Amino acid sequence: MRPQAAIFGDLEARSDRWTARFGLCDLRRLRSCLQLLPDLRTGATCRGRRRISSAILARAASMGNSQSQSPPAHPRFASASRAFAQKELEDLRSLFFSLAAQSQPNGRHVSLPVFQAYFRVRGPLGERLFDLITQKRKDGKLNFEDLVIAKATYEKGTRDEIEDFIYQLLDVGDDGNVTRSDLESVMITVFDSVFSPKRVQTAGSPNQEDLHIFLDSANFSETVQGHGDRRMSLEDLRRWFALVPSVRKFLGSLLVPADSGRPGSQVPRLSCWNNVDSGEIILNEEYAWHIGGVLSEGELEHWKLLYHSSLSGLSFSTFLGSVNNSEGPTILIIKDREGHIYGDMKSFLFQLYPHASIYRPTGANRNVQWCAVNFTSEDIPNGIGFGGRVNHFGLFISASFDQGQTFACTTFGSPCLSTASRILPEVIECWGVVQKKQLEKQDAVKGTILERFKEDRHMLNMVGLANSSE
Repeated sequence: MRPQAAIFGDLEARSDRWTARFGLCDLRRLRSCLQLLPDLRTGATCRGRRRISSAILARAASMGNSQSQSPPAHPRFASASRAFAQKELEDLRSLFFSLAAQSQPNGRHVSLPVFQAYFRVRGPLGERLFDLITQKRKDGKLNFEDLVIAKATYEKGTRDEIEDFIYQLLDVGDDGNVTRSDLESVMITVFDSVFSPKRVQTAGSPNQEDLHIFLDSANFSETVQGHGDRRMSLEDLRRWFALVPSVRKFLGSLLVPADSGRPGSQVPRLSCWNNVDSGEIILNEEYAWHIGGVLSEGELEHWKLLYHSSLSGLSFSTFLGSVNNSEGPTILIIKDREGHIYGDMKSFLFQLYPHASIYRPTGANRNVQWCAVNFTSEDIPNGIGFGGRVNHFGLFISASFDQGQTFACTTFGSPCLSTASRILPEVIECWGVVQKKQLEKQDAVKGTILERFKEDRHMLNMVGLANSSE
């Protein structure tokens, strides 16, 4: 006769097979029955214990059949479970039972309305997400296995697995084609989720101009057979995500509860001066959300206006003084007379209009910033520039603030940011990022302008003019 511990060990070893046969809810009932039967713990012969075990299995099977038979375990469930620590799995199980209890009395699955209410992803995007997680069964029932498999793929998978999942997510029509209309319906839901109700028009749609700056940066390189429409390839999606990282952040975190601070949903609080008409300000919530896609959480709390050309005057020294007094990173935004809006945040260039794009350093060179003033040599342009080289900058504004230039730039992999290379600034804004934990104030750096911008002097070294002012 085998000892009692061995029999219970055998039962535990068979739990995976029982899970497949009875489902998780029934397995929990089964284990409860085992713990309550004294005959399995004391006395009783081995044959008697086998009869009792068979009776319990039969009872568990009848329980499953009487409450709609649970489907067989999904073949990916075991491997997906291994992506989580035991505590994570228990938390997922608790979440599932909580949502299932809200969905129907017997608590065997999660319904679409409860799913959407909890994760706060509504509209076509929420419906498509639910459809993908439930393996496209179209039965409106999300079970525990679905949740584990989806989160293992979507949150803990490789970059390719995650982006493939998002690509399928964008196909809201489920026809194998991600078209501009699919992308627009998704972005409407994204805007509705990210921005406060006051930023949403009464018709229920976001500002169309703000919406289209994101859509217009996307490429649809493939032709849809039998239709005049074009579709986005997976590579198109990856290139779009590089330009609009805020969208990538948000779409990659839809199964993170909204209340816990979902990545991609934070919009900085913008503080302007009291005497500034909001209609004069270039930066709005949508633009700030876009720029914030490449910043850390601590840099998305609060941004304050440091300089505005309409109120501060077209003074380069005033501009430099405002920037130098800021304790954190700064955001420079320029609107030219052609209506294009672009800027820089020290380590990357961005464009806000007519389409949203962010261009980060490629590593091709270290020509990130240029700053010069009061030079008389034509070889040293007075002003502030970003990327590229002298007289061929990715973006440059003269010290007089009345003209500038933009060229295709290998430093950031950016194209010409305006209609023509020569630009005529209309409005110049500078914002300071108020970091969550401000660094201790340091003594003001004394000396010449070049000494205050030592980190950019490598551009002067590049043209052999580093000591021209000394």
